Amino acid sequence: MGISDHNLSGKQKRNIAHFASVVRLAKADGFLSEGEEVLLKRLAKRFHILEEKYKEILNNPEDYPIYTPHSYEERIEHLYDLAKMVFADNEATGDEAKVLKKICVGLGFPIDNVEKVADEAIHLVLNDNDLDEFTNAIKKVNKI
Repeated sequence: MGISDHNLSGKQKRNIAHFASVVRLAKADGFLSEGEEVLLKRLAKRFHILEEKYKEILNNPEDYPIYTPHSYEERIEHLYDLAKMVFADNEATGDEAKVLKKICVGLGFPIDNVEKVADEAIHLVLNDNDLDEFTNAIKKVNKI
C-alpha cells in the first residue's frame, strides 16, 4: 500500500481491499485468463479504481489486507463477487476453491461452516444465480 493510500476515504480503502481479495483469487491458479481480466476490469470500474492502482494491486494483491464488512449483506455480496471470479475462466481449480475458503474466513463466515458456504457459493454461481438468489441461498446454508 502506497503513501497516497493514507488519504483515501474509508469506503475507497474497503473497495481496494475487496478488489485485492478478488485479484488474489483470480491469481490462485498462477495466471489470469481473459475472462478473469474482463471481470477484474469491470470490478475495478465499479469500485472506481484508477488504472495505476489497478496495476499496483494486480502485481501485489497480498499487500492489501482482507476487509471484513460489518454488514452480513455486504459479506454475502463480497462472497458473490469472489465466487464469480472462481468461474470467470469457466473452470475452478482446487487452489481457487482453497483461496475462496480462506477468504470466507476473512469475510467473517464461521470457520465450522466455511466449507458449506464456499461450496454453495460455487454451486450457485455455476447455476448462474443472481445476487438476490445467491443471498437467499447463502443465508439458508449459513443459518446465523
